[in-house]
Amino acid sequence: MSTLEGRTAVVTGASAGIGAATVATLADRGMHVHALARRADRLAELAEATGCTTHQVDVRDHDALRGLLGGLEVDVLVNNAGVGRGIASFAEADPADLDQTIDTNVSAVLHACHAVLPGMIERGRGHLVLLGSTAGLHALPTTVYGASKGAIHMMTANLRLDLVGTGVRVTEVCPGRVTTEFYDAAIDDPEQRAGLQQTGISELTSWDVADAIAYAVEAPWHVNVTTIELQPTEQTYGGSRFDPVEGRTP
Repeated sequence: MSTLEGRTAVVTGASAGIGAATVATLADRGMHVHALARRADRLAELAEATGCTTHQVDVRDHDALRGLLGGLEVDVLVNNAGVGRGIASFAEADPADLDQTIDTNVSAVLHACHAVLPGMIERGRGHLVLLGSTAGLHALPTTVYGASKGAIHMMTANLRLDLVGTGVRVTEVCPGRVTTEFYDAAIDDPEQRAGLQQTGISELTSWDVADAIAYAVEAPWHVNVTTIELQPTEQTYGGSRFDPVEGRTP
């Protein structure tokens, strides 16, 4: 029997990709999962497949989000909802895209965590899982998206300090390239989108990330898996690499 049996989880951005895979993975471990997303049709399909409880909500609607979460006894909160608007070019980005990315990736996460923490602290247990990104750990040409995920990186580190002694654990999961609908929603131009999607490598799947989340939340209570960074085997980040030119001495 899983240590998660009978516990309650909330997953945001649950209608597709990592969110949907996480809902299914946690439900398979016996959790009662509340799935939050904007697309009612996708949520209905997810509920039929997993038995989860669904809530149609936009995480940028802070009042609606806090009202919903404040009425639940949440053991695990998985902050998965995120967007990458403005990811192709910061200089050419629509200002509205900048706001949408920060509102979804940062502000909504702050409000969600703030809404569930009082109950977790009162019960002396709980787990906050925040979906970061390698873009928040390494320098990449994704200025606004990287800034939002860099904020998540520092948020998780600071939350762990803030919550010492409360029994609440905090985990950051930072995937590299994952095959999802991310770029479909992030980039409107088909050619530009195709150029970023065609990597020619075996990318991570949503299930790979969901398994990493399950690993963290299933760890014994005295173990806090602080940060998980997942990269495709054929892709890496950070630092510089210079290949010597043939016929020349490096």
